[in-house]
Amino acid sequence: QAEEELKEAGARQVLQLQEMGRRERVLRADLERAKEQLESFKTQVMGFCSPAAAGVGGKAVTEQQVIEQVRQISKENQQSHEREKCLQEELSSRLGKEKKIADNMEMLKKSLRELQ
Repeated sequence: QAEEELKEAGARQVLQLQEMGRRERVLRADLERAKEQLESFKTQVMGFCSPAAAGVGGKAVTEQQVIEQVRQISKENQQSHEREKCLQEELSSRLGKEKKIADNMEMLKKSLRELQ
């Protein structure tokens, strides 16, 4: 009976090891796919930025230059959003003031008509 239990335990361990091996292969495949996707993205970004970032001599662009350019674009985008938000608030404020003025004008016109 002890021998049977040892055989069963050994079989379970073999199955666990096989499952761990399968999971490792899946993870390695996923890692390879992620590396390929990252490299593809990097190539696309470099290709996109290279013509704009290349100097007069058409020098190759370094990854650091691309990173700095992306950071700059991101910063400018954030500043644009902040400026847009400020302008929206200013517009809302002015529209509110104009509405108040229009309402006051209507009350004034009504009061003048009543006086006449």
